Amino acid sequence: MAKRSRNRLFASVRAAATTAASMSAETTGSTAPAASTAPAIVAALLALLLLVVVPANVPQASAAPPNIVLLFADDLGYGDVGCFGAKDIRTPNLDRMAREGMRFTDFYVSQPVCTASRASLLTGCYAQRVGLAGALNHSSSQGIADRELLLPEICRGRGYATAVYGKWHLGHRPEFNPTRHGFDHFAGIPYSNDNSRYHPVVKNIPPLPWIENTRVVEEDPDQSRFTRRLTDLAVSFIEKHQDRPFFLYVPHVMPHVPIFASDSFRGRSARGLYGDAVEELDAGVGEVLAALDRCQLSSNTLVLFLSDNGPFLSYGDHAGSAGELREGKLTTFEGGIRVPTIARWPTVVPAGRVCREPAATIDLLPTIRQLVGGAVPERRLDGRDIGPLLRGEPQARSPHEALLFYEGQTLQAIRQGPWKLHLPHPYLTVAGPPGRNGKPSNFENLKPESIAQSGIRGIASRHGYSVSELELSLFNLESDPGERRNVASEHPELVAKLRDTAAAIEAANAAADAKWAASAPSAGGTNSGGTRP
Repeated sequence: MAKRSRNRLFASVRAAATTAASMSAETTGSTAPAASTAPAIVAALLALLLLVVVPANVPQASAAPPNIVLLFADDLGYGDVGCFGAKDIRTPNLDRMAREGMRFTDFYVSQPVCTASRASLLTGCYAQRVGLAGALNHSSSQGIADRELLLPEICRGRGYATAVYGKWHLGHRPEFNPTRHGFDHFAGIPYSNDNSRYHPVVKNIPPLPWIENTRVVEEDPDQSRFTRRLTDLAVSFIEKHQDRPFFLYVPHVMPHVPIFASDSFRGRSARGLYGDAVEELDAGVGEVLAALDRCQLSSNTLVLFLSDNGPFLSYGDHAGSAGELREGKLTTFEGGIRVPTIARWPTVVPAGRVCREPAATIDLLPTIRQLVGGAVPERRLDGRDIGPLLRGEPQARSPHEALLFYEGQTLQAIRQGPWKLHLPHPYLTVAGPPGRNGKPSNFENLKPESIAQSGIRGIASRHGYSVSELELSLFNLESDPGERRNVASEHPELVAKLRDTAAAIEAANAAADAKWAASAPSAGGTNSGGTRP
């Protein structure tokens, strides 16, 4: 029995004994106990006896289910947060989160692009397995299938209030609306904010809709208010649902191009408009943490902050930094898939810890499912429970044999321990000097292909990239996190082992997916692929 509980029981026993003695004195005029009060005194003595004989380590009644707050930045670079090395962007609230919780140095997304990253986050699977590899736009007919069990559905099944405020990006048609996939409330945009009149090269895009639950309530909203608006919604949700468990998902719009910051933050940072947007995002994180503190919920709330992929490097001064990591968004180099990640839960996650074990967004669904006690998905998951890492347990290690990284349907890389193997593949690199003022590299010479052309060359044509080829490459990420020195020729047996491991994982997934497809009672939402703006 916990010390606090024992103290409370002692106080109760003393109160019962005092009451019994008082009743005896009033009845008999003596301090000696009357027969009628004997049961109360006997009960008190029995309670005292239990205190003596029941060991202090007997498990008590389970604590209230934890609240979950998931804050998801868009295109934030690994090097754009103070505690991850940023020198010219101030992020005091994220830095505070890291001091009060855990910073993950080797945390990954499965694909370095918007829709695919979100699909993995909410399903616990590599994105192409649920048919959402890529990034959807206003012309896309695809979306998340009804049959997929999403993280909010697991939480809602346990009595949680659920909400998503921000960029959904898992399908814009009615059947893909968040309120049909586990969320009680939705407010935000259905796809990226450049899928609008602000796209630098694609013209005649319909107005960007702002949706509340299932209704479009505004077109082409003021993008400088996005972070303020989403923060206000998040704080209001916390305050309204402080008396029941909740799952709050805030996939922020910023700092995806086009970059905007409110008047209160514009011109404040040393990194120009991009830095302003990140500092406003950080301030929003601070307001969410303050709301949890004010409502006395912090001790029972897991807060996670991370990004959907690396920085959109072609946009230069409107893009983030990957720090020492190679390349950025749209590539499976570390700069595209390794993201700044922080976890805070004062009573569970040890303060000031740094976790260097590989983990990924695919792990959040199985981890949170374990925390809330929700339903187990029928589909074979790629994610694993990383609870031991979060709790800082001694000797806790990554639960993965290996992590795989894809572009579209194609496996491009595998990480196992410190080793990362790239299979030969094309990749995007900035075509020339990075762009300025919201325009991509080589803007004046771009010949953009149709927005429906979602392959690697179509993306290059619209966003200022060129296509290069990577040979079979092996990197030791402990000594070479920037992936500069290819040591494949020095470790042929390791290369073969990693190839075999990747093939085995893919074969197991293919068999599981075939079984899953064969068991489908009927077709749900179509999710055969994705397109990128």
